[in-house]
Amino acid sequence: MLLEVAGTPKPGNVDRRRDLADLRFESFLGGAVGARSGLELAARDREREAADGDPSGEAPDGAPVGAAFERAVSGMVDRAGTNTQFGCLLLLVPLVRATAIGDLSPAGVDRVTRDATVDDAVAFYRSFERVDVAVDDPPADADALDVRRGGDAEPALRERGATLRDVMALSASAGSGSGSPPGERVPDRNAQEWVEGFPRTFRAAEWILTDDGPLADRAARAFLGLLATEPDTLVATNRGPDVARDAMARAAAVVRGDGAEGELDGPADRETGPLAGPPTPGAVHAVDLDDAETLADAFVEERMNPGTTADLTCAALYVALRRGAEVAP
Repeated sequence: MLLEVAGTPKPGNVDRRRDLADLRFESFLGGAVGARSGLELAARDREREAADGDPSGEAPDGAPVGAAFERAVSGMVDRAGTNTQFGCLLLLVPLVRATAIGDLSPAGVDRVTRDATVDDAVAFYRSFERVDVAVDDPPADADALDVRRGGDAEPALRERGATLRDVMALSASAGSGSGSPPGERVPDRNAQEWVEGFPRTFRAAEWILTDDGPLADRAARAFLGLLATEPDTLVATNRGPDVARDAMARAAAVVRGDGAEGELDGPADRETGPLAGPPTPGAVHAVDLDDAETLADAFVEERMNPGTTADLTCAALYVALRRGAEVAP
């Protein structure tokens, strides 16, 4: 989490050189420190503790993702005073849990999310009482499961038997941009990770692992690779799907080396502007971060905040570190 916010430039997001009007770099440092106790809860090997005769019983039976997430969010808010890394924690907690069970892989994290319970969903909903998170309206038939209800949604969750993975599946299919036709909406990328085995996270982790130079710079290049591949959920929620796709096209220009802005500044460029698919590792490694500085300044001025892409970058950094990436040269 500290490395993610230190990477620069990450167009539109807080980094070590840029604050936003309502978020500052030091707030993210505090949020990362405050979240630690929740991540430690996710990391506990309870099977080993039980074998050693020391089951503490702090977390519910099954994967403790809900309890760990709720504690991490509470600690984040206590130290940062605001929502800094809610989405990062939503991805990190199951990854940390997969590490604790000895299988940090797409299959391992899929097992963790499938083991999530209704209790985990309730804890996730309670977390929304501590933070202000930009979310879109739920589908018309799922109003009772609107996350903005917080703990008040518990009866509906229990009546439907909705696990945390079920909730993520609902979010992944609904998409952001409630005023747009369903086919034009942008899926919730973090929710998609939960139900798809974290493909974006592991792909970006490989970009970071096979790159050279300071780890924070590798993370910044991976951020641009992710943003150039798919429209960002937070941008789509706050500004609409069309703006999110334009932001993706502008990031693609940087990845291709066309310049920070290129000519990709309008809807007419969407068909040719975005990349055909995820960039190759070599294309990500070749990203010129000096070119990205211009785009970063433009995004901050336009209040274009691809926060979901930052969440995915944070998750990718965790996997890369676990697989051998080092902070020291």
